[in-house]
Amino acid sequence: MYFVPGEHPPPHFHVYYAEYSATVDIHTCELIEGNLPKKQVKLVLAWAELHQEELMRDWNLVMQGEEPFKIQPLQ
Repeated sequence: MYFVPGEHPPPHFHVYYAEYSATVDIHTCELIEGNLPKKQVKLVLAWAELHQEELMRDWNLVMQGEEPFKIQPLQ
């Protein structure tokens, strides 16, 4: 997660994979915009569910103009 001036609710993060991009809602762990291949959607949403609390903490930091913490990627 990174800070982009003018970021807006709902809490979300952006995913980039090859030529694809998507936005994932942190509260619902669902794609709210864009698209990814099916396999990557499953992986990203599973990762989001596992790290939902960390994602919300980072979202709150970003909204306060602070640097987010790194979150462990999928292994």
